[in-house]
Amino acid sequence: MSTLFWHDWAGFVGVVLVLLAFLLLQARKLHGNGLTFQLMNVFGALGVMLSLLFGSFNASAFVMEAAWMAIGIFGIVRSAQMRRAGKIGTPDV
Repeated sequence: MSTLFWHDWAGFVGVVLVLLAFLLLQARKLHGNGLTFQLMNVFGALGVMLSLLFGSFNASAFVMEAAWMAIGIFGIVRSAQMRRAGKIGTPDV
């Protein structure tokens, strides 16, 4: 039996967050431009990136997670700008 380190747990939690965000989106419990959905994706990608950096590195998976995180951050910033401009309502929680 192998020992799981903190970075392994970070990766598992990250995967769960990303998959749960997508499931909740498909179940129409979250909105794609909502803050909760975006934060789940950003922190999920961060968890997977930590597991790759401190565990077994895989460049293609790391690039995908970095892009996933960047897209999530872009979504958060874009939604905040639109809210300030009065173009959308408050984010889902």
